[in-house]
This record gives sequence, structure tokens and C-alpha cells, in this order.
Amino acid sequence: MKFVIILPDGASDEPLPQLGGKTPLEAAHIPNMDAIARDGRLGRIVTIPEGFDAGTDAGTLTLMGYDPRLYHTGRAPMEALARQLAAAPDQLIFRCNFVHVMDGIMTDFTAGHIEQADADALIAALNQASFPGESCSFHAGVSYRNLLLVSNASTLKLRTQPPHDITDQPVAGYGPRGEGQERVQAIMDRAAEVLADHPVNRRRRERGERWATDAWLWGQGTPMRLETLESRFGLKGATITAVDILRGISVGMGMDLIEVPGATGYIDTDYDAKGRAAVAALDRYDVVAVHIEAPDEAAHQGMAEEKKISLERIDEAIVGPLLHKLRGLGDYRIVIAPDHATLVRTKGHDATPPPFCYAGTGVGPGSRRPFSEREAAATGVFLDPGCTLLDEVLGRRIRINAPPASTIPTST
Repeated sequence: MKFVIILPDGASDEPLPQLGGKTPLEAAHIPNMDAIARDGRLGRIVTIPEGFDAGTDAGTLTLMGYDPRLYHTGRAPMEALARQLAAAPDQLIFRCNFVHVMDGIMTDFTAGHIEQADADALIAALNQASFPGESCSFHAGVSYRNLLLVSNASTLKLRTQPPHDITDQPVAGYGPRGEGQERVQAIMDRAAEVLADHPVNRRRRERGERWATDAWLWGQGTPMRLETLESRFGLKGATITAVDILRGISVGMGMDLIEVPGATGYIDTDYDAKGRAAVAALDRYDVVAVHIEAPDEAAHQGMAEEKKISLERIDEAIVGPLLHKLRGLGDYRIVIAPDHATLVRTKGHDATPPPFCYAGTGVGPGSRRPFSEREAAATGVFLDPGCTLLDEVLGRRIRINAPPASTIPTST
């Protein structure tokens, strides 16, 4: 049997006046997702356990069958897996966003979706700079998404704030909090000094682009360990994604990564190329996961129409071709599951359980309802904990022997 997992990041939302009182899923023309929901199981799923902030880290761990309460050690460690970045026992791994803060307001948590070459140059400058009293190393990721390793950090016990959840809000009061907060804030302050007059930022200002005013630290944690997909289910898998959080989780699961030219992790991603790569991957793998960041990014920018369009492109270029291929291969199951809601109104994540659906061989009578938040709620199906979804879809329930949770409180 072949399995496909489609992860439209942040696809769930609330009714919007810009879309005639409909959510983006309701307003979008998504006949293939609707067909899966009508022919299969449709409901809502708890992707964000109580006590966790809504985010791709906890949400995707849940959807891939790992209880975040047992496995989650922070977002940054997941991305470190993607970069094959090892941490020493006394080090803490931080996510390091290049952001644009103006007049004390988080104007842009992506620093204008800073180009890779510019981000790489800024990371190099930070590594060349002195951070008095600290031993730390910055590591380039994708665009604004970077990492920092801080040494002698075993005593740090912090809560930090994802910058994408405070868009257009004052940053005062959202800095690191807890034991060692002064150390981490001092690193952020020194980084801002280094960035202030860097040639890259001068050029961006001259071109009228947003520049990286700050290096925002959050999502810290210690290395994460996962049981592999093959050891749990005896299946070989691959993931298609443009962002390190999914790459890291996939590496931890022992899944291969398929890099797709033109996949950007933004609304300008090449949907067709992702669809073609996923279809081809089905000839070589038992499980193919496809993650698409575009709906989340559109919502973070407050763009309702762009979010709707991204869902239509996912349906047309990815879901449709995969569904057609699967139907010609014999036994199959296909899942559509957002990791969390991202609200156009607030430009932030929301922990409200999103809709999910799956169809295929042996699923049983269908819901006869299209794929949306309201229709999912109307079925009465409510999957909690959501980490059981993968077992349910694969038709197997295998006990996972989880490692002990980290003893260091981390950002979620």
C-alpha cells in the first residue's frame, strides 16, 4: 500500500469578511481535497497539546505520530537536525530570526524575506563579532531562519516568544524570560549593534527594502531523538519541503529529503514542481510527505486572497496529480492535515483544532462533506490526542517507547 501525507501549513482559519464570511478553505476551489473528505474520514484534530504554543514544531510532530509532550525539546533542535548541527552537552540551540523592528514594533519577522546571500553575509558578520563573556556560534539556515549555539548554557531556563506571533505589536515585554534572560538579551542587543550599519543592511535601506535590524532568539532546546518510520512501521519514506523544521523532523524519522528546485517556503513556491516530484517519489517510497508553507506565509502577511489562492494551487498542482497517481497504483491512503490554524486577522498562529481528512483503501463510508473547518466540526469526529492519526492512517497501532522529556523548560 502507498501512503501520502499532505501538510498545508497553517491552512485552517476563521470566517473572513474579505472572503464573504467564509474561511479560505471554504472560499477556495479545492475539488480534490473535497473529494478526499467526501469519500473518506473527516473531522477535527488536536495538533497542539495543552501547554504548547501553536506552531509547526508541535503541530507537525503530532501529525507525524509523535506526542510533543514526550518528544518536544524545542523548535531549534528540530532545525538543527536538518543542518546536521551537533550540540555539546552544555550547549543550547536557539532559532535565530532576522527580523525588522521599527519604532519598537515587530514590523516584519522575516526582515523582508531576506535573500539567502544577504542572510549568509550577516551570519558571517555575527560570527566574526565579539560577544563579551559568551561562546556562541551562528549558523545559516534558509533566508531569515537561522540557528545559534550558546555554550555553558545548562543553567538557562527560559521562555521565549516566536516573532511571527507578535507581528505589528510592540516587542517590549516579549524578550527572553527566566533564569539567564540577561545573558540571552545581551546577545540579542550585541547582534543588533553588529547588524545596524552592515553593508548588506545599508544596501537594503537604499533600495527601499526592509532590513535585518535584529537577531531574535527563540525556540531553544537540547537535541531531539525520534524513532524512525522504518523501525515503527517497516516503511520507507521521503519528504518534500522547503523549510528546515520539516527537514529536521524528517531526518529524525529516517526519511529521505527530496529537494525541489523552485520550492521557496513562500507564496512564490513552485507548486507544479513539488507535485511532479511527489508523484515520481511514489515509484520509490512507501510513504511520501509533502509540506507546503505558502498558506501559513500568506496568513502571516494578512493576505486573505493569497491564502485562498495558495490552497487552490496546492489542490490543483499537488493533491490532484497525487490522487490520480495513487488511484492507478492499487491500495493507497491519502491524508490532508494542517499543522495548526494561522489567522489572517491576527497574522499569528492559533491552537484551535484544524480539520483533517483521509481516504483510500478500506477507509469505509465517507463523510459526504467537503473539506473545511465548519464541515469537519459538523461530523462530530474529534481526534485527541492527534498523534494517533498516523497509526490510524497506516492501519497499525505500535507502541512508541519515548525518551524522557527534556528537563530544561523550552519555548514551544
